[in-house]
Amino acid sequence: MTKNKTYQYPGKFVWGVAAAATQVEGAAREDGKGESIWDRFCAIPGKTAGGDTPAVACDHYRRYREDIRLFRRVGFRNYRLSIAWPRIFPNGRGPVNRKGLDFYDRLMDTALQNGVTPWVTLYHWDLPQALEDGGGWRVRSTPEAFALYAAAVVKRLGDRVKNWMTLNEIPCIVGLGYGIGRHAPGARENSQIVNQCYHHTLLAHGLGVQAVREHGGKSARVGLVHNPAIPIPLTETPADIAAAQAQFREQNGHLLAPVFTGRYPAAFLRKAGMDAPSVTRGDMAVISQPTDFVGLNIYGGSFVRAVNRTKREVLPLPDDYPRGTLSWLNVTPQVAYWSVRHVSDVFGADDIYITENGVCYNDTPDKDGDFPDLGRREFMRNYLIQLHRAIADGYKVRGYFAWSVMDNFEWAEGYEKRFGLIHVDYKSQRRTPKASAVWYSRVSRENRVL
Repeated sequence: MTKNKTYQYPGKFVWGVAAAATQVEGAAREDGKGESIWDRFCAIPGKTAGGDTPAVACDHYRRYREDIRLFRRVGFRNYRLSIAWPRIFPNGRGPVNRKGLDFYDRLMDTALQNGVTPWVTLYHWDLPQALEDGGGWRVRSTPEAFALYAAAVVKRLGDRVKNWMTLNEIPCIVGLGYGIGRHAPGARENSQIVNQCYHHTLLAHGLGVQAVREHGGKSARVGLVHNPAIPIPLTETPADIAAAQAQFREQNGHLLAPVFTGRYPAAFLRKAGMDAPSVTRGDMAVISQPTDFVGLNIYGGSFVRAVNRTKREVLPLPDDYPRGTLSWLNVTPQVAYWSVRHVSDVFGADDIYITENGVCYNDTPDKDGDFPDLGRREFMRNYLIQLHRAIADGYKVRGYFAWSVMDNFEWAEGYEKRFGLIHVDYKSQRRTPKASAVWYSRVSRENRVL
């Protein structure tokens, strides 16, 4: 019998799963860990659903060995994780907390011993509270502190970790954290301060690249992880495609253009006016240092059409449009294709990884205690088919990481929203692979969409 080659992916394609320190580790004050902005934010009544906090989460800090063994048994061979900055520098800077570094030593060793390759994100939203008290991302001293933190981590782990990501989702770090106050630290700043925060996070990215280049060894690779706003052309006609790409440039240019071109877009500076960020000489050279890849976190998108040669329209989605259990998570598989095409065509990105993709559904067990989460399976399958299209069109997509490896603390949504391929009973901490996990394991093993 001839093996079915439908939706076959390229050889050496990376299949992985992802999580973040604050969302899974727990042990919020264990072994000298300092307070993060999320620890402080979640302690404020009304900030998270149900008053939930990351104090325990999935208890990954204590259960990492059994978790890694479970990942291996299920078939997950690449694990994207993050380092908790407050575990390494409890006050953001100053003396290194050796117990924090020791934990990540053990975690990396355990992963590698089990045939699981770690992919490490240096910053996934958990700013040390001490730095926030000193101004947070509003002030230049924070990216300077990040440079010292990044260097300490890469020096310690760089002999085993070869794939690094600097920051995860600057639009969420700044837009949600300092713009609308939905996420930690819960600030609502004016446009000038928000733009300055964007600049300082971009500067931190550049300083993180420097740390990897200096301390990571010749084989180390590094990139930024971005969650772009993704416009989908309503029809695949030249006019609508041009409108979608113009929309992509406008919505993402203030973050991607500095990285890829070393300058802020003129349109962004005109619109910002007096609220444009203050840029110190040399900053843009640091921000635009060459990277090895870009990571894209993709979930939902919007539909755009051309009205005429100069005007475009973003179409509102109807109330009954298919979504996950979060209002912003529109089921739009086309974004797996268009995110890749846009970032390549508009900004010249080369090697691309999908560093997050997934959906939240609050799955319930069947009579046998299994979780037949067909909604999640179909969501991922349809996105992967669209991603295959991008590869078939010649775009250099090198890997895909499913979000998330297990149910976890979903930030302001607390524990109500479940993205995991593995179900977590938060009372007993029992882990149960869902149907999507079994399916995804086979996809990665056969290197094709099933």
